[in-house]
Amino acid sequence: MKRLMTAAVAVTAMLLGGCGGGGDAGGNAQPAASASGAAFPVTAGGVTLDKRPERIVSLAPTATEMLFAIDAGKQVTAVDDQSTYPAEAPRTDLSGFKPNAEAIAAKNPDLVVLSDDLNKIVEQLTKLKIPVLVTPAAKTLDDSYTQIGQLGALTGHPAEAAALVERMRTQIDKIVKGVPPRSAPLTYYYELDPTYFTVTSETFVGSIFALFGLKNVADGAKTAYPQLSQEALIAADPDMVFLADSKCCAQSPETVAKRKGWAGVTAVKNKQVVALDDDIASRWGPRVVDLVQSVADAVAKAPAA
Repeated sequence: MKRLMTAAVAVTAMLLGGCGGGGDAGGNAQPAASASGAAFPVTAGGVTLDKRPERIVSLAPTATEMLFAIDAGKQVTAVDDQSTYPAEAPRTDLSGFKPNAEAIAAKNPDLVVLSDDLNKIVEQLTKLKIPVLVTPAAKTLDDSYTQIGQLGALTGHPAEAAALVERMRTQIDKIVKGVPPRSAPLTYYYELDPTYFTVTSETFVGSIFALFGLKNVADGAKTAYPQLSQEALIAADPDMVFLADSKCCAQSPETVAKRKGWAGVTAVKNKQVVALDDDIASRWGPRVVDLVQSVADAVAKAPAA
C-alpha cells in the first residue's frame, strides 16, 4: 500500500527564539555559536534560524535519514509515520502526506522539515512562527547534496554535512568506475508498482541508472512517472528489470516470470530481474550509495546485450 501511495504522489506531485549574542571589542554583535561550534544566525534553503534547533520535526523520510547521518539525530524529537530509517528515529503518527498544522505544533518544534508544501502547510506553520524547510524530491545527485548542506547549516552541523557529501561523492564515483564498460547499452524497466507505474530518465532514479549508461524503456513518455501497458513493456523487451515494489507488493523475479507473456522477455530469460529495497529505492538521502551499489552489481552480472 505504501508503494502505491508513493507512486501516486510521484505521478501527481513530482512526485526561532532569540539568542544571547556576544560582542567584539568595538561592541559589534557577533553570531552566537552552537554546541558544535557552528555560528548562528544562519540562513539556508530560504530559512533563517537565530539559534541551533533542538526540537526538530521531520515529516520527510529522506530528510530524517539525512538528519541522522549528519549527527543531528539527537535534535530530532518527532518524525512522520513513513520515516522507517534509522531504527532510533522517533516515529509518530504524524503524516507527511496529510500534514496537520495543529498536530505538528503540539510537538513544539523549532524547525519542521517537509518534502512538499501540501495543503498550504508552510503558510499555516509560518503563521504559528514555526520555521519550515521544504526539501522537494531531488532530480539529481546534486539536489541531494544541496539538501544535505542546507540541513547541516540549519542544524549546526555544516562540517558533518560536508563530510557526508564528500563521502557519498567518493563512494559513488568508485562504484561507477568499477563497472566494466559495455560495447552496447543495456535497456531497463524500473517498476514502482505492479500496475506498471515507472519512471523516466528525467527523474532522480533515472539519473542514477544513467550513470551506468543504461537506457530506460519508458523514455519518450509524456510524464516523468508514466504508467505503461503490459503489452508495451513486453514489446520493449528490456534487458533488465528493477523492482522497487518488492516489500510493499511482494513482487520478485518469480512473480514477474509468472506474468502473462513475460516468460520470453530478455530480462526474465537471462535472470536479470532485480528486487530492490523499496525504501532505499524511493529516497535520495545517504543510502543512495546502496542503490548505486545494487545497480552496479546487477549490471556487472548482466550478459552482453
